[in-house]
Amino acid sequence: MANADQVKALIKCHAEGDDSRFYSVAIQMAAQAAKLGHSRLAEELRTLIDQAKEKGFKRLESNTVHINQPRGELAGLLSVTYPKERLSSVILPENTENRLRRLILEQRQKVKLLENGLTPRRKVLFFGPPGTGKTLTATALAGELHLPLYTILLDGLITKYMGETAAKLRLIFENIDRVRGIYFFDEFDAIGSHRTNSNDVGEIRRVLNSFLQFLEQSNSQSIIIAATNNIDLLDKALFRRFDDIIEYDIPDELLAIETLKNCFSSFDTKCLDYTLLSEKCKNLSFAEICKVCEDTLKQIILDDNNKKLCNDIVINNINERFNTNH
Repeated sequence: MANADQVKALIKCHAEGDDSRFYSVAIQMAAQAAKLGHSRLAEELRTLIDQAKEKGFKRLESNTVHINQPRGELAGLLSVTYPKERLSSVILPENTENRLRRLILEQRQKVKLLENGLTPRRKVLFFGPPGTGKTLTATALAGELHLPLYTILLDGLITKYMGETAAKLRLIFENIDRVRGIYFFDEFDAIGSHRTNSNDVGEIRRVLNSFLQFLEQSNSQSIIIAATNNIDLLDKALFRRFDDIIEYDIPDELLAIETLKNCFSSFDTKCLDYTLLSEKCKNLSFAEICKVCEDTLKQIILDDNNKKLCNDIVINNINERFNTNH
């Protein structure tokens, strides 16, 4: 099954402690097995690789482990992190959290699904206003699944030269097929806007067509997440390519209270009226509420008179942020 060069490469990588190269060779072996029709063996190899990565995940940021940073042209297209966050750290409506937990469950039980001719969710679109948790969710999913988070760098991807952006997009999808991870396309409307939009140049339309083709053809083990603040700008052909489309919104009163409590959890909050504060937070995003809480805590910590955490201080910061951003 494995050729001699692959066996030698595995032994060499193990001897040199090069985990990223070791996994890359192993993934190549799995891909070769799949091409030869040995789908069960290929999936077992991928599962073993995932399990090995998960066991070594806690060591990824230690000085003795080489983090698999993109190299060459990919270095300008992708940035990689190894998040430790969990979904429990993201405050979300129950329905949204349930849908995300379903994705996590399907990924963790993907072998069982594949054995029954089904595929786990792996292509997801997030949409909603800025600061509502889209990026944080992508980070938390990477932490939950013990996968690297690859963020696509749009300033490196989109160029003015005909054909170059599509070529770079191809490189990204080749990496998606080669290295399992979560690939996050933020501000996705930059490449996913309507092909009939008269304001777009022809190159952007070609890029969208390329993206649709690559996404349709991608059968990798990676998870692809696209996020946009402006879903109305997206081409309708994109929607059927995603396994799930999840909406994000500014928090309601209950979620605002939960956010405030979470931010102030390490401090004495007996003087706070959360119902009053949540009303003052109306129309603020999760990110803005967290920033208000951070500003409040800084004031208290740095105040020479040792001020107590109270409604007035929080409301002053809410008003300041509200007047600035709204």
